[in-house]
Parts: sequence; C-alpha cells; structure tokens
Amino acid sequence: MKGFDPQSHREARRAWQVMACAAITLMSVATATAAPASIHLPVPSLTGPITSPASPVDHSAFTPSTDALPAAVLQGILEIAEGRLQSSPQLLKPLIEGRDALLFPAISLSLFSDGDLLVPVQRGSMVRELATKPPRSYWRVIPQTGRIWREPGDGEWSRAALPLMLVNDTENHAHQGVATFLYREGAVSALRLQFAQHTGPYLLKQHAVLWGSAALRWRSAAPTAFDAERALARRERDERLPVKPWTELVKQFPTGSLDGFGGPVLPHWQVLNAVVYRGTLYVQDSPTPYGPYPYPLEMRFGVRSVMKSIAAPLALLRLAETLGPYVLELRIGDYVPGLDAKFSRIRFIDAANMASGFGGLGSLVTRPNDPYAGYLEGDYDGWYTAPSSAEKLQAIRRNLKPYPWEPGTVMRYRDQDYFLLGVAIDGFLKSVRGADADLWRMLQEEVFAPIGIRQAPAVRTRESSERDGVIWANAGYYPTVEELAKIALLLQAGGAHQGRQILHGPLTRDLLAAREALVPTVDGTQGVDAATRTAAPMLYRMGYWFPRYVSARDGIVRHLPSMQGSGENRVTLYPNGIIALHLGKASELPAGERATSDDADATHRIIERLAGF
Repeated sequence: MKGFDPQSHREARRAWQVMACAAITLMSVATATAAPASIHLPVPSLTGPITSPASPVDHSAFTPSTDALPAAVLQGILEIAEGRLQSSPQLLKPLIEGRDALLFPAISLSLFSDGDLLVPVQRGSMVRELATKPPRSYWRVIPQTGRIWREPGDGEWSRAALPLMLVNDTENHAHQGVATFLYREGAVSALRLQFAQHTGPYLLKQHAVLWGSAALRWRSAAPTAFDAERALARRERDERLPVKPWTELVKQFPTGSLDGFGGPVLPHWQVLNAVVYRGTLYVQDSPTPYGPYPYPLEMRFGVRSVMKSIAAPLALLRLAETLGPYVLELRIGDYVPGLDAKFSRIRFIDAANMASGFGGLGSLVTRPNDPYAGYLEGDYDGWYTAPSSAEKLQAIRRNLKPYPWEPGTVMRYRDQDYFLLGVAIDGFLKSVRGADADLWRMLQEEVFAPIGIRQAPAVRTRESSERDGVIWANAGYYPTVEELAKIALLLQAGGAHQGRQILHGPLTRDLLAAREALVPTVDGTQGVDAATRTAAPMLYRMGYWFPRYVSARDGIVRHLPSMQGSGENRVTLYPNGIIALHLGKASELPAGERATSDDADATHRIIERLAGF
C-alpha cells in the first residue's frame, strides 16, 4: 500500500518522541499496564476472513503497549464498508424511524499521521453514511484523534486505532467507541469496532454495548496532501487546556478528600467526571466492562439539555456585546412567522427563562407552580422526531396553545421554547447580517474558536436526506469534557478571554449571580420577595439551573450556576473558580433502578473542602 513508507522509521521515531507528550494526554493512564494489543487482537484475528466477533475485547487492544515501536507513516483515505453490529443485551427494537441501530454506516475518512498520532480530517464532524438506499443506519459517526504504533511480533504490520462516536441526528444520543486496523505496504486488515460506553439513550430505550467488524479499502494520498490539515491539528493541540489524570489531583489533598466526587449520581451511572482546579483539567478514567475507555479527552457526549445553557444564551450574550442588550427584548413572533399571536409579546428572554406563557398543557394551577406540568404532553415525541423545521413548527401550532398568564411570570419547562428561541435568534441574525448568517456558525467563529474550540458537532433539523437546517437550541450538542470546561471558564471570566471581551460582561456576571432568576415553583405574577428567593431549592435563568447550597463552613446560602441535561449531565461553576463536570447515562433506567443517592450536596461539599467558597 503506497502512502506510508517503510523506510521512514527513523523519521517516525523522531516524530514519535516529539509527539509523545501530546499523545499521552489523549489516553487513559490505566491502559499503560494492561496486556498488549497483540494479545487481545493478534494479527490473524484482523487479517483473516471477516467474521462477527464473539465479544468485545479489553480496551488495551486499542492503545500502544509499553514496548511499542514507531509505526509506518499513514496518509490517505479509509473507506469503511457497512458492518453489522452485535449488542449486549440484545436490542429489542433496533429499527427506529426506519433506520437500523445495529448497522454501522458506510463512511469515508481522510486520515494522516503526525508522529504517533492518527488524525482524521473530519474529527469533530458528524460524518454521514455513504449509502443512499435501504437499509439505512441509525447513526452518524464522529471520528477523533487516535494513535499508530507497531507491536513487537507483528512483523511488517503497523497498528492504527482511533476513537469513534456513534451519534444520531434525530436525538442527542452517543455511543463512545474505538476502532482499530492493521496496515502495511499494499494492504489493510479489517476494522474491529466496539462501543462499550454511552451517554443516556432516549429513542433507543436500552443501555447496550455494541461491537462488530467491517471491511476496509485504502487509497493513499501524496506526502504533502494534508500539510494544511496537519498544521491546523497542531494548533488545536497547542490550544488545549493543561490536563492531568485524576490521581495527580488526589495527591494534593489528605486521603479521602475527593471520595464521592460525582455524587449524588451513583457510580454505575457515571460516564466521566472531571474538575478544573487552578487552571488545570483533572480527568477521571471512564469505566467500562472492558477496562477504562482509552481516550477520555476524545470522548464526545450527548449532553441533551446542557445545550440550553450554550446555544441560545451564548448567542444572546455575544449579540448583546456586539449589538447591545436590547436583543434580549426582541419578540419571537417577529422572526418566526406563522405562530400564535401571543408570540408577538413573548421576548427572547422570556423563552430563555422558560417563561413564554405558551405550551398550555397540564395544570393551570400556579400556586404552588409545577414547572414540569404538561412537559411531555401534546405529542412530544411527534414534535421531537419531526425532521424538518417546518414540521416541528407545525407540530407546535397543532398541539400547544397559550396559557392565561403573561410571558415572563410563570416558568413551565418546554423544549419547544428553546427550539423556537433558536429559530428566532437565527432569523434575527439573518435580518441584520444577511441570508447566509447562521446562529451556530456565528458561535463557532466568534465565541468557540477564540477560546480554542475548533469543532462543535450538533444536531440540526433535517430538511432533506442530504441537507441540514437550523440548529437545535434545546438539545443536540456533542462536546468533549474539555470543550465544556472552556465554555465554563469563559463564563467565569465574565465573558472575556485573553483580554478580549467576547460576551457582554455585565449580563454574563448577572447571569452567574442569578440576578432576576425565576423561582420555578412560585407564581411570579405579583413578584417574589427576597426571603422566598433565598429559601428556594432551585432558581432558573437563561438555560441555567441554580441549585441552593448552604455552606458547611459558614452557613452562607448560595445558588450555584449549573448546566444540566437529562442523563445526569452537569457542569457546575463555583465561586472559588473551580468547575465540576459530570457526564452520565442515567436515563431510561431499568425497572427498580435509581440513579442518584439522597445526598444532593455530595460534590458541592467536596469542592468547598478543596478551596472554600
């Protein structure tokens, strides 16, 4: 196979040494002492006839062993055929909306090596399947940066491995997986795949491990074909936060100080926990039945309603900085045609506060208020799975209606509010910047890129089989833990980064201080007194929850800003500068299971012990 040079081992060895530090940060430290890949996946198991593997293997098969050698340079296009996946437990309903969740999609990836790193050009992108005829796969694929190496005893074969995420374009579900293959001059092996971790399912309903094999074809590229992409990838790595394994944080405190971090979520339902402490991101291993996931920093997660804390709020804060705070007062109805007349009075900030006064399902009782009354009524799944923007808007018009109270007074949690808010912000942006303007692209260019986030895969409406539409503002983002940390750091800095004001400073600080936040259980038509607000177990404003915490040290009551999404995904910003990040899978629980303990403040107390508030 042309495109990697067996004579280049001397150069590869030098590059291997240069890139070693960068590569180590991608990997779980726990894999370093596991059995080598050649034990779990020997050469004959990958180069023989393609068969259905009996089971997944230990994750150490997807990382270099301690005595690994430099690999041959790899550069070209990898064509992956459709592959049938197995599952444990067996999926009861693998066909969802006519697409097969047990079919790995046929895709094409452009890959190049940089030292011992294997870099996909499409990293951080939701890659579509190549097939255009049934059967269709339920999944798109997000590739991430992996490794190349040679194992002693593998002969002329080099090994390649990379993280792959199975993600969906109809919901915000993600399976975190890995893939590996062998390569040498003139040949590639089959691809071995396994997906042993995931964030919470919704339409799939079941928690499951998936695995399988797929046939490969390789087309080599010229030596200089990916020079620009290689330079970009290096810049991305330079922009990464300082990262250390969790064990390095544990060493800094008395024994047991961090025990229980991640609570109240029970360990079985945790996917990954991390903390930003004094500017460094400390990351725990992500446990799976087959050993820790080997590339924790490359994992992308379906964070569901955490998107409510990101797309619309950051867009409004950015537009407030560039155009003025008046953008919060704009009316939804002026930028989304065909809605109920009440939307001419519903401001952007009302929708952001889940207080549109629309979506009239469930109880009309507001004293005390139930913010979730009617949340999943009105054919919620019909709206959620409607592919196009027009079909989603039609479902809203058909099933929802005005409440009798005015906007901005009573909170009723509605995903539809945030979807409409995203459509409205996108419409406003087009009105001031032109028809090609796009909410998510504006965030990528003006907010994410300046803080070192270069990819931001997220679900959009599906306007046709090949064309995506407007971004979902209610869910759909697939971030890494580091990207969530960078967003939280920007907010903690009052919307500024390296001396540049990106978000509107006063509004950002007001948001984190919960100023003008609603008390979800209180009818605000006649105002809310300070005592009621202080005693409230939870506040809400602009996509952020503010759980109440009473300091164990001085008894001060604080409402802590928190991004939260179904499955127990949480990012909490503490007044001492610490950020706690928790990714979970606690949705669609089996009968009789519980996801959390009764100790809601478990992690808050740990953070307070680390540095005080």
